Amino acid sequence: MASQRFHALDTIARRKHTEVTFPEGRISDLFGVNVFGKEEMRQYLPRDVFESVNSAIEEGRRIDRKVANQVAIGMKSWAMERGATHYTHWFQPLNDSTAEKHDSFFEPIFGGGSFETFSGDLLVQQEPDASSFPNGGLRNTFEARGYSAWDPSSPAFIVDRTLCIPSIFVAYTGEALDFKTPLLKSLNSLDKAAVEVAQFFDKDVNKVIATLGWEQEYFLVDEALYNARPDLQQTGRTLMGHTAAKDQQLDDHYWGAIPGRVVNFMKDFEYEAYRLGIPLKTRHNEVAPNQFECAPMFEEANIAVDHNTLLMTIMRTVSKRHHLKVLFHEKPFMGVNGSGKHCNWSLATNTGVNLLSPGKTPKTNTQFLAFFVCTLKAAHDYGTLMMASIASATNSSRLGGGEAPPGILSVFSGSTINTILDQIEERISNKKLSPDEKTEIKLDIGKIPDILVDNTDRNRTSPFAFTGNRFEFRATGSSSNCAMPLIVINSAVTEQLRLFKREVDNLIEKDVKKDEAILQVIRKFIIESKKIRFEGNGYSDEWQAEAKRRGLRGISNVPEAYKEYMRPESVKLFEETGVLTRHELEARYEVKNETFIKKIQIESRVLADLAANHIIPTAIKYQNTLIDNVRGLKEIFPNEFESMAAEEMRTIHEIADHVKFIREHSYMMIEARKKWNNVDSIVERAYGYEGEVRPYINEIRSHIDQLELIVDDAIWPLPKYRELLTIY
Repeated sequence: MASQRFHALDTIARRKHTEVTFPEGRISDLFGVNVFGKEEMRQYLPRDVFESVNSAIEEGRRIDRKVANQVAIGMKSWAMERGATHYTHWFQPLNDSTAEKHDSFFEPIFGGGSFETFSGDLLVQQEPDASSFPNGGLRNTFEARGYSAWDPSSPAFIVDRTLCIPSIFVAYTGEALDFKTPLLKSLNSLDKAAVEVAQFFDKDVNKVIATLGWEQEYFLVDEALYNARPDLQQTGRTLMGHTAAKDQQLDDHYWGAIPGRVVNFMKDFEYEAYRLGIPLKTRHNEVAPNQFECAPMFEEANIAVDHNTLLMTIMRTVSKRHHLKVLFHEKPFMGVNGSGKHCNWSLATNTGVNLLSPGKTPKTNTQFLAFFVCTLKAAHDYGTLMMASIASATNSSRLGGGEAPPGILSVFSGSTINTILDQIEERISNKKLSPDEKTEIKLDIGKIPDILVDNTDRNRTSPFAFTGNRFEFRATGSSSNCAMPLIVINSAVTEQLRLFKREVDNLIEKDVKKDEAILQVIRKFIIESKKIRFEGNGYSDEWQAEAKRRGLRGISNVPEAYKEYMRPESVKLFEETGVLTRHELEARYEVKNETFIKKIQIESRVLADLAANHIIPTAIKYQNTLIDNVRGLKEIFPNEFESMAAEEMRTIHEIADHVKFIREHSYMMIEARKKWNNVDSIVERAYGYEGEVRPYINEIRSHIDQLELIVDDAIWPLPKYRELLTIY
């Protein structure tokens, strides 16, 4: 049994690591060469067609089928010149992954011959079937028709000789079966609401886009060791394994020199990413051993989401060339930090202004405060829903563990902004301001510095922290599609912007001056959202007590978090913003619970199998060795036997206790699983898995980990943490 582990270590020792060379030159020379972007469209499309497509992208208009035919011709010519032979609609179903079905450009001619073709109909819409994706009851197997439709706002790209066309995925009824459809709707509703508020300050603003800069954390494990760990292969995390004597406690890995083998992998996937227009900017070691991070420049949110999901696929593919496995699980190793995907969200106008960046004049700073407090109030009113958007079986093992934000949403504003908010609350009354008061308030607001980073520290314990010109949602899990938290943030902020506009307009109708009306509503929102603001340590026990005192709700477990989607306030939010219907929300609620159950179910099955077929036989084998040793001692030293064999006897007894516990609780875990599998309600089943099945996994693990410390290292069957968390 130990041969698999030591064979893996021997394979690593004998392997010659892959060396990859890259063409010399600047990144800018290869950036986006495999992307059908605006410059490529300008080159391959007639001028009127390009202008029509560009207008559709900028203004969200529908593209005429005749125009689509000409786009398809140009897109095919461009792709085939770069060696593409196939095309696919590339979409993001409700499984945190991507999907694609490849079709060839090749078309045979009846009677002989062939040619390559690609029409506007195939570009705009396809029927990929795709009936086996999670759907939550939005479609039946016997009604398998589903449609993918081209999203022209995200450029097509080529991967491995296949033209990939970013698309939405909807049911025959038009209901969303993916992440992109509601994301696009939320971006559209946010755009309209934000423009109306921005025009209080600048009439030239006619478009507002949400921007996203994500930070992707991940682990790397040697491929040979990964293949010797069935739990890593099937669940993405180690279900057993005692912590190594040395892991992250010396803080010597964080931002340290990147190992050569890892740098080679990074350069390889960065090269592929640059060719696909992904603007990667940063790479570094993270806190835990074998943990790393990459991050791009910010982009328009829809494209940024596409790029993140695409990069995860690239990293998985490229890692194989380096005999590595990349792990996106939020908590692959117990006892060291897990991985997140920080989502840095902001708003930008067509005039080039970041609406969440303070300016140099009272006018621009009042505009900043308007959008800031609308976001603050959105977090206050829908904080629990925001936390539900990042809840999952995998992410729940990371949140609140002194390494990631807790399950209670709070907002860190920074001392400068926090002081200004307090001043506005205290000094602006609901009555009309005097000229002196108005000037004094405006002067104070005008003193907000351009760059807040230098005026306040960053709070890494806050789930939703303001970091100078954006909000950083730090609770998102590393394996998640960041579309879902963005859908919630966009929808919640849209509602608050609409409310802000209505309340300002109402005051203006009552003969309140516009500037004064804006300040009155800003103050109102500051007061109504005050309890969400917290400047201290979000990891501390004191904050848990303080949050409870303030009446802030947190997520205690995953099934409980998912209920937030079906609260009347949540349903109303999504329906009124036009992002998701009640039926679509019910479907997602079912999909999320079903996914949660399946994740725990798989972990339970894998653990029971490893315990029965790997761990217990190994423990008994070592126990028998000790028993033979005790017998030998008794035979050789009959008079001194009791004192000489005391330690061996204690160990034999300890092994027996652990084996007994593992066997009994594995059986109880299986029976609990069977019990809840027979419950019809998927929601009740999820609660049952959370409350009765999941606890067994940790309990059984603790006894296996104790056995790992007892059993002879030479026969332990699975690679240990000290081996897994080292890049050789």
